[in-house]
Amino acid sequence: MRRSKVREAITFSRFAAFTTGLTLSLVMLGIYTAATGSGLACSAQWPLCDNGLLPQTIPSFVEWFHRLVAMVTGWFILGTAVWSWRRTDRRAKVTATLAVVLLPLQISIGAVTVTLNGLLPSGYSAPTQGAHLVVALAIFSLLVWTTLSARPETSPSLGGVQRALSIALGALGVAALTSRVVTSIPYSPAAQAVFYGAALIAVAALLAATRWLADSAVSWLRFATGSALALLFVGMLLGRDLVFYTPTVRLFNAAVFLLAGGAVVVASVLSRRAHTDGTTGSTVRTR
Repeated sequence: MRRSKVREAITFSRFAAFTTGLTLSLVMLGIYTAATGSGLACSAQWPLCDNGLLPQTIPSFVEWFHRLVAMVTGWFILGTAVWSWRRTDRRAKVTATLAVVLLPLQISIGAVTVTLNGLLPSGYSAPTQGAHLVVALAIFSLLVWTTLSARPETSPSLGGVQRALSIALGALGVAALTSRVVTSIPYSPAAQAVFYGAALIAVAALLAATRWLADSAVSWLRFATGSALALLFVGMLLGRDLVFYTPTVRLFNAAVFLLAGGAVVVASVLSRRAHTDGTTGSTVRTR
């Protein structure tokens, strides 16, 4: 009886959602590890630390723990892909499999980040950091799409779309406050982790709204959510110090967040108007 209840509780949708959440946590941990410089603590001994498997200092422990979580997350991503092939949903199969395909690339870039980068001044390389973030964002987005495809509800209500857009707007606000745009809040390692965690929540919410509005007859809806995603991605890249953060760049970064928030607001207004006019097609229900 107990086993049957456990099987009923662990559905593919919940498993995929847990994997996605675990991936979000891994990205936040990775950002914190990089920001504290802990990744360089084991750079000369990768994949080992302190001449062995277990760390002996706090920086090496942070890097070691990041690797442990990355390994566990990798197995969950693989498990999600394997489970997806036992289902009939083609979209979930494709996105989950692509996430697994990108894993070796992400692992390789991570290895370069803590090894070859250690030979550079201050151990930093903008192209490597940028590539590491891009691949991580791609894997996370694929897992979000897999989770959405696994949902039994194929026709979410207008309220569901509005909630997704509200979450996106709120997460964008938190991301903006913890970014380098706001000088009153130090851009510390913890703040950077929160920034990217909030930004990824906004990405997930925008992807949900975009998918649910995919069949809408109002093209501006998809354009608005897509624009918000693109602008948010630019803001996330600027947070990795890919360019010198001058006052001009700060002003540009602030404009990026304002435009992204504006795009979310526009999408929310348009979705309500489209529903009122009856032009949203069969995708969005009233309740």
